[in-house]
Amino acid sequence: MTEKTHVALLRGINVGGKNKLLMSDLAAMFVESGCEDVRTYIQSGNVVFRADPELARLVPDVIGAAIAECFGYRVPVLTRTGGELAAIVRENPFLRGGAETGKLHVGFLAEQPEAAAVDSLDRDRSPPDEFAVLGREVYFHCPLGLARTKFTAPYFESKLSTTMTVRNWRTVLRLREMTAGLGGCR
Repeated sequence: MTEKTHVALLRGINVGGKNKLLMSDLAAMFVESGCEDVRTYIQSGNVVFRADPELARLVPDVIGAAIAECFGYRVPVLTRTGGELAAIVRENPFLRGGAETGKLHVGFLAEQPEAAAVDSLDRDRSPPDEFAVLGREVYFHCPLGLARTKFTAPYFESKLSTTMTVRNWRTVLRLREMTAGLGGCR
């Protein structure tokens, strides 16, 4: 069976008064592009939708271009299937260690980084924070909070040569529930 349930994660909208975008306008862009069962979650650019794999592969470029045309700015748009999101939830290495879920985050990467790039990351950059790179995700455990960590998106983007957007664990779980509700893999 071909997976039709997906999530899109936009970076840098409705943050600090910059790149304002109503979720109703964003949802309309997805519908206009041919996506179905479009639902948004909170104002930071999370969209769950159904689409054939061919269309889903085009979503980052199509939605990015639509935002640029309508609003005059570009933002990265990353996607995952419902099945990928389920695996991301299952594979969080910090859950096995009993980490407090309120201190967990996931960085979604546009591309899987090279092993040498991952090896070059400084694990001692921000004690007591920890990270683990698994595929196209970076799992974070930040006991003092994400706002205090030196494990920032720009740091990882520069070291891994790819784009990243970060979501807290509560948001990841909610998006997983939403994709499951649209018939995503369980």
